[in-house]
Amino acid sequence: MKIMICPVNGPRAISEFAYAGEVRDQPDPATASDGEWADYVFNKSGIAAVKREWWCHTPSGVWFVAERDTATDTIQRTYLYAAGGKTA
Repeated sequence: MKIMICPVNGPRAISEFAYAGEVRDQPDPATASDGEWADYVFNKSGIAAVKREWWCHTPSGVWFVAERDTATDTIQRTYLYAAGGKTA
């Protein structure tokens, strides 16, 4: 069984989590051009690497960031998101 560590609830079965996409900087909707906004919405990097991703522990509703190596599908670390993208 694959285990993920929730930063609040500890180690849990991966089936308790929902993936919600890569953590990316959103352009300012008030000033972004149509091209910049389309790039943000539709274009994502498919290169295998360690990526920061949004995950949710669904039983508790805790949202957090996981750094996952997409080449090996291994989770490097998990942490709560802090304003400005800094680790908590």
